[in-house]
Amino acid sequence: MSDTISNKTVTLTDNQTGSRVDLPLLGGSIGPDVIDIRKLYAQTGQFTFDPGYGATGSCLSGLTYIDGDQGVLLHRGYPIEQLADQSDFLEVAYLLLNGELPNKTERDNFVTSITHHTMVHEQLSAFFRGFRRDAHPMAILCGVTGALSAFYHDSTDINDEKQRMVASHRLIAKMPTLAAMAYKYSIGQPFNYPRNNLNYAENFLHMCFAVPAEEYEIDPVIADAMDKIFILHADHEQNASTSTVRLAGSSGANPFACIAAGIASLWGPAHGGANEAVLNMLNEIGDKSNIKTFVDKAKDKDDPFRLFGFGHRVYKNYDPRAQVLRKSCHEVLNKLGVEDPLLELAMELEELALKDPYFIEKKLYPNVDFYSGIILKAMNFPTSMFTVLFAVARTVGWISQWKEMIEDDTQRIGRPRQLYVGPAQRDFTPLDKRG
Repeated sequence: MSDTISNKTVTLTDNQTGSRVDLPLLGGSIGPDVIDIRKLYAQTGQFTFDPGYGATGSCLSGLTYIDGDQGVLLHRGYPIEQLADQSDFLEVAYLLLNGELPNKTERDNFVTSITHHTMVHEQLSAFFRGFRRDAHPMAILCGVTGALSAFYHDSTDINDEKQRMVASHRLIAKMPTLAAMAYKYSIGQPFNYPRNNLNYAENFLHMCFAVPAEEYEIDPVIADAMDKIFILHADHEQNASTSTVRLAGSSGANPFACIAAGIASLWGPAHGGANEAVLNMLNEIGDKSNIKTFVDKAKDKDDPFRLFGFGHRVYKNYDPRAQVLRKSCHEVLNKLGVEDPLLELAMELEELALKDPYFIEKKLYPNVDFYSGIILKAMNFPTSMFTVLFAVARTVGWISQWKEMIEDDTQRIGRPRQLYVGPAQRDFTPLDKRG
């Protein structure tokens, strides 16, 4: 991967000294140009200041492109709507990892590899039993994923291309198994082994919901919705957890440790907990008769109440993932015939938001978290598992981003700078002379 340098530059002028420095512009295949500031400190003795890195490009990437104003999400150039409608999760995983859609042979080989890596080392079962029964599933998933490097140390050499591939396949394959084990452990049920005759989404549902006492029947509507949830959460550019994976990986850390770091970042309520926040909000509203009261509260600038699941930090238009999941959401609710006051409340709130002038003007459309939260609730997943499922899907994006970073010869160890505001240099005062 190489930089694409345009013939344009940006000139910075020091108003005090009159000195000037020209900074080149780098152009991507689509999207805005970026100012290359890599030599800024060497040329000026100054850094940039960008808390949260909201205006900083940290890497070159060919995986995912987002245009929030237009509501566009592309994976390797393919619109997310087309992938969700015409592909499946493992095909999208192959695309993100390898850059192109697979032919039939490549697809078959990849699916076979993932399928035969789904089992985990039997000693991991004992590892799980070291956690308290009431431990949060994300705490368990974070710990167990980090421990994988102790069980699969034959694929931790990041300089070996084959080991990188094996580690990538292992993580994609084993994450649903670990997530299902975390769920089963939290509810006191026995673990289910993966089944090779099921596809990725079906296998995950089986491991979560099957019990030894009876046969578990997989509903194709539910499995399809699960697959779409995985696709729609597979990657989302340089968000907090992805940046965490890249930063950890830039030090040369093994891939299992890097993905565990990503899980820890995703666990934060400002990142991966959005669909859980939707259910908590619906619980707070409580009843359909209260919707207008809470909507009015959300419109009141002086009221701290927030409507979760509407609008998006990145998308200033309709979240393209939400358009896909809205259809699946209604299919799941119709198929299951769930009589749940909370889900009925959610559907009425959705209808109001799509018609209310305030929501339309502010572009506060229901987002992917709104619909995924409702679907997972209808599937009988507890809210504590919502972020775990997010992690299962996002592992594909994380490991693809990690692989891309390792293979990028322009990538350096992450070392953000700071604007120091602490005390200037001072002399040490002995203890007996301190007031």
